[in-house]
Amino acid sequence: MIGVVTPGLETSVQDLPGRIGYWEQGFPPSGPMDSWSFRLANLLVGNGPEAAALECQFIGPALRFDAATVIAVTGADMKPKLDGQPIESWTTIPVQAGQVLALGSAAAGARAYIAIAGGIDTPPVLGSRSTFHMAGVGGVEGYALKAGQALPVGRGRAVPRRRVRRDRRPEIVARRDWQIEVVRGPNDDWIDEEGHRRFFASDWKLQAKSNRTGLRLTGPEFTFAPRAYEKRPEHGQHPSNILDHGYPLGAINLAGQTPIILVNDAPSTGGFINPYTVPTATFWKLAQSRPGDIYRFIEIDIEAAQTLRRQLDRLCSLDSLEPI
Repeated sequence: MIGVVTPGLETSVQDLPGRIGYWEQGFPPSGPMDSWSFRLANLLVGNGPEAAALECQFIGPALRFDAATVIAVTGADMKPKLDGQPIESWTTIPVQAGQVLALGSAAAGARAYIAIAGGIDTPPVLGSRSTFHMAGVGGVEGYALKAGQALPVGRGRAVPRRRVRRDRRPEIVARRDWQIEVVRGPNDDWIDEEGHRRFFASDWKLQAKSNRTGLRLTGPEFTFAPRAYEKRPEHGQHPSNILDHGYPLGAINLAGQTPIILVNDAPSTGGFINPYTVPTATFWKLAQSRPGDIYRFIEIDIEAAQTLRRQLDRLCSLDSLEPI
């Protein structure tokens, strides 16, 4: 077991691929927002990619281990310490019984990941251990960690000391601007050409009112194609309204004039248009950006999005590790 000394800010249990097959019943996939950092953390401790680990947001937890094990911390730079002594991220770290791992505030990035050999062994709910806060399912009692809780851990195996090669890690720095790839659709024909031009030419600021459901953006107003006005009444009055339909993961959902990027805990359907979609291989950038950061969107096609996903899969392999 691992004892939660302090919980951090909404630290949660997540696994891959998350909760699949229940979105139509109101349960989104959840899972880690930065799957790149998450998968590398599990590789470092000898786990399979599906093993449950911890996602830490902005401020990390303090955890006490009751048995010897190995851990890895990846993702945002939260200056991890073991019994008060700094340890290296992106590295396999042996831990002894009674030691305390403590993560601080993120100096760069927004989300860090803690993997433990054997994985976190909370009971699966609807096929996944991932926490979905809004419904209180998965994780430990369905919500973010709380002080005094105990995390069960599966049986791990001995692994050599390794680190992730620097050229195989996501570039997580204290930055203010990001280039975010998007694919047009499914409702891009509801925006006119001037609206598309403005979208790709403008800076979009990430609002503080963002979470694992959606990332809200501030920027210029959209302009709409004729079909957004010349529509049947059941589509709603505002040009961004449409008859309820399915939302893809990563959709840039246009609620009036506020774009919201729908991420891991997003709803599956609704009555707003989605002119663009962020590919899942780009989600690590969304996960590691902070309120006030600036997004500039660049257009790619479906084939390029699939290529990005294949490249990410290659990076999340044992070839990315080197011995210490």
